[in-house]
Amino acid sequence: MFGGGSSVSKVARRVCHSWRLKSSSAKERACQYQPGQKIHGFTVREVVVVPDLFLTAVKLTHDRTGAQHLHAARDDSNNLFSVQFRTTPMDSTGVPHILEHTVLCGSKKFPCRDPFFKMLNRSLSTFMNAFTASDYTMYPFSTQNGKDFQNLLSVYLDAVFFPCLREQDFWQEGWRLENENPTDLNSPLVFKGVVFNEMKGAFSDNERVYAQHLQNKLYPDHTYSVVSGGEPLAIPELTWEQLRQFHTTHYHPSNARFFTYGDLPLEQHLEQIEEEALSKFERINPNTEVPSQPHWSSPREDHVTCSPDAMAPDPARQDTLCVSYLLGDITDTFEGFTLSLLSSLMISGPNSPFYKALIEPKIGTDFSSVVGYDGSTKEASFSIGLQGMAEEDRGRVKQIISRTLDDIIEEGFEEERIEALLHKIEIQMKHQSTNFGLSLASYIASSWNHDGNPVEMLQLSNSVAEFRRALEENPRFLQDKVQHYFKENTHRLTLSMSPDKAYLEKQAKAEEEKLQKKIGALSDADRKEIYEKGLELLVAQSENQDASCLPALKVSDIEPTMPITPVQISGVPVQCCEQPTNGLVYFRAMCSLNTLPEDLRLYIPLFCSIITKMGCGALDYRQQAQQMDLRTGGMSVSPLVTADSTQLDMYEQGVLLYSSCLDRNLPHMFQLWSDIFNSSHFDDKERLRVLVMMSAQELANGISDSGHMYAMTRAARHLTPAGDLNETFGGMEQVKFMKKMAEMSDLDKVIRMLPRIKKHILNPDNMRCAINTTPQKMSNTSAHLETFMKDVAGTRKTRKPVRTNIIERPLDPLDDSGLSRKLISELNFQPCQMKTFFQLPFPVNFVSESIRAVPFSHEDYASLGILARMMTAKFLHGEIREKGGAYGGGARMAGGLFTFYSYRDPNAVQTLSAFRRGVDWAKSGRFTLQDIDEAKLSVFSAVDSPVAPASKGIGRFLSGVTDEMLQEHRERLFAVTHKSLLDVAERYLGAGHRTCGVAILGPENETIKNDPSWIVK
Repeated sequence: MFGGGSSVSKVARRVCHSWRLKSSSAKERACQYQPGQKIHGFTVREVVVVPDLFLTAVKLTHDRTGAQHLHAARDDSNNLFSVQFRTTPMDSTGVPHILEHTVLCGSKKFPCRDPFFKMLNRSLSTFMNAFTASDYTMYPFSTQNGKDFQNLLSVYLDAVFFPCLREQDFWQEGWRLENENPTDLNSPLVFKGVVFNEMKGAFSDNERVYAQHLQNKLYPDHTYSVVSGGEPLAIPELTWEQLRQFHTTHYHPSNARFFTYGDLPLEQHLEQIEEEALSKFERINPNTEVPSQPHWSSPREDHVTCSPDAMAPDPARQDTLCVSYLLGDITDTFEGFTLSLLSSLMISGPNSPFYKALIEPKIGTDFSSVVGYDGSTKEASFSIGLQGMAEEDRGRVKQIISRTLDDIIEEGFEEERIEALLHKIEIQMKHQSTNFGLSLASYIASSWNHDGNPVEMLQLSNSVAEFRRALEENPRFLQDKVQHYFKENTHRLTLSMSPDKAYLEKQAKAEEEKLQKKIGALSDADRKEIYEKGLELLVAQSENQDASCLPALKVSDIEPTMPITPVQISGVPVQCCEQPTNGLVYFRAMCSLNTLPEDLRLYIPLFCSIITKMGCGALDYRQQAQQMDLRTGGMSVSPLVTADSTQLDMYEQGVLLYSSCLDRNLPHMFQLWSDIFNSSHFDDKERLRVLVMMSAQELANGISDSGHMYAMTRAARHLTPAGDLNETFGGMEQVKFMKKMAEMSDLDKVIRMLPRIKKHILNPDNMRCAINTTPQKMSNTSAHLETFMKDVAGTRKTRKPVRTNIIERPLDPLDDSGLSRKLISELNFQPCQMKTFFQLPFPVNFVSESIRAVPFSHEDYASLGILARMMTAKFLHGEIREKGGAYGGGARMAGGLFTFYSYRDPNAVQTLSAFRRGVDWAKSGRFTLQDIDEAKLSVFSAVDSPVAPASKGIGRFLSGVTDEMLQEHRERLFAVTHKSLLDVAERYLGAGHRTCGVAILGPENETIKNDPSWIVK
């Protein structure tokens, strides 16, 4: 429904489906435009067919304001809109980032608080977000529904061009001084604010700290010398008035670039943009250009410190060093393409010179966090270096970098490696993703932001052809680039970083000093005003908001039935799904872990990560990597635990093999898999050591960014057998296990494990396969797969389960398929309550509570899914983010578990209390039928999210959940009522709360440490 008819323009009331009937092809319709043509205040500048990407690009400018617009017409129903502004801060107060948050807190036409989050529950959007980069801010959304597109476009246009920018929203989203307990005048004053806490969390990540310093110091003379997201100690210097002024100068159509994508008609977009926004502005000179960075006459060196990493593979080797070079302007499309490709040749994979020179000698654990070509700033940069190294090796690393550049200039690159990279580009162009529009918007954003030609960037085949010509005309073309951009370049920065044991203490002290300085300047009247404003904000945050001004779809706008994906089953246990894959073949295989002995379980993630990287058959690991690049779109193996859809204590455990290739390379792809199955190499200790160190470093680095996922995984550990195995494969247990392995002086024991694991896993008797490709290629693909299966079936013997505490049974026939999934049930598993606290050097927390509920096919699963979404939108978002200051939080239903979580959260115990209050809120029934309908819309936006041709039918293949089961679940979602929500809230979140798990990752917490019910790690 539309809340109040006047809030949405006449344009936005039109329904687009009829347009799609007028022509079979969106890209053909777009070809009808002519340069010079006038459309709704815009003039067409360029119309270009881009066959590689199956689209037609139309570039326009707005006559009155100079706003730029690019439309990519493509036969894709997942339509996207984005508007981006060049935002160039000159201080580190985080003004563009806080503005990005604040414009989404209400606008002239939609004055309710937080329309952005409310639209998540009033639309079928497939994506809604906003991003702050170093020099631009982007607001994208996508949806498959034409009416929804117009609704969201109205909200986005009003938000960015006509925001309320209330002072109260600035306090909530940016920063404020407030009593620790807002209702107690005598409680101490502290800093609060969503962005303030978000950036404290962001800078608890050492990789982020290093990357920020590197950019600030390589580009010291303009906007890149500051922190666009906000330096936590600088954020409290920003005033509300400065925020409003920044909006006036930067969020203007003359400083805007609009991008639309998909199969909806361009005219309609232009008319709505003109009518609802641009017609109300005159052209200005925004004066936001970024000047070129003056080049240094001599190289520079600098050093910074960071927090020690408790999870580092080697505590004594935590230094980072890299050398960064300033390159050319990113608006030179071909030069940027060349330098990006050159970067890949220099650093990607075990055949690259820098991998050989820096990684294989094991001087460090991995490349530095910033590595390779970076085209996100006006002038690009290239960085190369190491992390996880010893301080005394800094000089050695600098020498190696210089010497390796000399070697590249002298020797160049093998032709086969260049062809492998060009092959990779060919596959990328043919591969269809579900978020293609968003990928395009992100790809062109930086260059277009600095007035580069976005259409030129889309014409990748032109760049490839020009690159081939340049190489042909000058065989030393790439070597000359290395000579010019690296060897002769005096604008280079060598930046080192080392841990400081007192780092967090110093940060806390600096924040306390900043706080006391602010407090010291306050009068008694100021303190009283702060208290009163805190109470006002609390009241505003607690009020029920009238969102009737916002447009909304109705539940009746959702399709009652879902499309069926036809699949066929052939004699080899394989599911075949014919799809328009642009000449690509996608192969998957699920290999059971049911015969695997218990002592090998923890090694499975390592086995999966190294099995395609150690060499196989007649190929060593370098040759294997080269062949994979030349012949496939990548080959991977990963652990997979799938909860049964009918019983909580049953699940499937296995590893998933995945690869893709151009159809011409089918024999080569299957030969590579055949060699891996028949003759994997495991005996190269030095190679294994490198891979173990890289894996351990990657896991350690990921905790600060994905802490909520680790907390959720840990909270679920003692609730279901699948949850227990997920913690083993991908939780904190795995992080700690890999750290121990990285510390081992001798990997002989590990090497002995790997062949044992392979015998149990890579067994065709316990394997089922899936193929997605075009109808024309299916029979040929099936024949190659059959040959592969015969080739690896030779000497295999069926293995019996070796664990005595499991029952193995096939799922009810997948039925009609013959593709039986072997599920196991843990006989001795007893769900129990467990509370675990991981003390980590972070200034923020990641909190989760998980409750054992019901499997997917249970009649209550749908109600629990709707309840989770409604609790998030109507209660938890306000408590955890708005009042609590966390970056995010909510509830979700998945894998039979109802799970609460928070992300970058200044609170821990208080958030657990908020989860409980959320349950009380749900049990009280204080929600309306409209609240339920909005939750249904939000759930259906996920249920009906687009599926790429490569992934059609794969959900069924992996989980055994058929389209018929999904349709039954769909009907249950429609049927959810107020009563059913009350019932499940009481049954599972009330009485059922006895069987729950809790996990927190965060800083030292005395309350938890003194509570004997917690296990402290």
